[in-house]
Amino acid sequence: MKILAAMSGGVDSAVAAARAVDAGHEVVGVHLALSRMPGTLRTGSRGCCTIEDSTDAQRAANIIGIPYYVWDFSERFKLDVVDDFIAEYSAGRTPNPCMRCNEKIKFAALLEKAIDLGFDAVCTGHYATIVTDDQGNRELHRASAWAKDQSYVLGVLTAEQLAHSMFPLGETPSKALVRAEAAERGFSVASKPDSHDICFIPDGDTKGWLGERVGIADGAIIDREGNTVGAHEGAHAYTVGQRRGLNLGVPAPDGRPRFVLEVRPKTNEVVVGPKEALAIAEIAGSRYTWAGLPQQHPEESFDCEVQIRAHADPVPAVARIQSTENGDEFVVTPAIPLNGVAPGQTAVIYVGTRVLGQFTIDRTVSAVPVGV
Repeated sequence: MKILAAMSGGVDSAVAAARAVDAGHEVVGVHLALSRMPGTLRTGSRGCCTIEDSTDAQRAANIIGIPYYVWDFSERFKLDVVDDFIAEYSAGRTPNPCMRCNEKIKFAALLEKAIDLGFDAVCTGHYATIVTDDQGNRELHRASAWAKDQSYVLGVLTAEQLAHSMFPLGETPSKALVRAEAAERGFSVASKPDSHDICFIPDGDTKGWLGERVGIADGAIIDREGNTVGAHEGAHAYTVGQRRGLNLGVPAPDGRPRFVLEVRPKTNEVVVGPKEALAIAEIAGSRYTWAGLPQQHPEESFDCEVQIRAHADPVPAVARIQSTENGDEFVVTPAIPLNGVAPGQTAVIYVGTRVLGQFTIDRTVSAVPVGV
């Protein structure tokens, strides 16, 4: 096949591209320029898509012996990922920019351009596997090594996108083996640190970054009964589950610490309460997709597992699609309460190792009623 290898400048995508060549495919490497500041430099494991990353990707492509290009997706990235991140925080939600990047950039904008240019698939260094059933339908599954499994951040992929995706690292038992292979191939990125944090906030100061773009407005910190117990200098600086930095002027009646339970941007209020109130008995969202064939009769409750963070453990649950006045929504009831869930997070639904689908959490139901 004719394969477009997305090369981030890291070890995983370099080895994935090399394996695609070894499998006999015609491969072209491409690095996505996502930053609107081309002078951005990488600091250790902070940041990605920088000048250094582009250079590292080109070195790997040269060793592999494949054509290499840099495509400017910075405008699309700003609109679909950065601006979305700001809008979500402004609305009191906690977004996952990596999910949006996969959904809108790597497997939408990039894949669309690749197909237009005659490529059959896009190859990336994600740790996940694609399984084809007896009828030829493609399914997204966890990688063989759960410690490195990245199927969660790929949960936004649709059946059409899976039909044009390739993940050569999915069956590799460990990241150490990938690094060893990179060293054997002579890749300079063999020992390069993995990137982490939010790529467009390389210094890690999300609070300060948002403050410059969302603005700072004083507001009240209230308890679950609506009593004012403190003040804040900007609701965007608070996330569900946060304990530190609240500076409450009124102690809790029981003297125990209080945690952020909710952020209300319309009233500019931050709601706090006991740690027990972070337990969530139900989550739901109307923005959902299926990764491959949808569940048969989704309006009927079915057993599954739900994962709400990239590195969280999956939790047994019961799910269903229910109709509301505003349309259908995905509703999940976990067997044990989830902890510290915030609207805006992504819930990925699994059946065994298969990713069934995902939804953005719009609402949560606490396992601890007000007053308890």
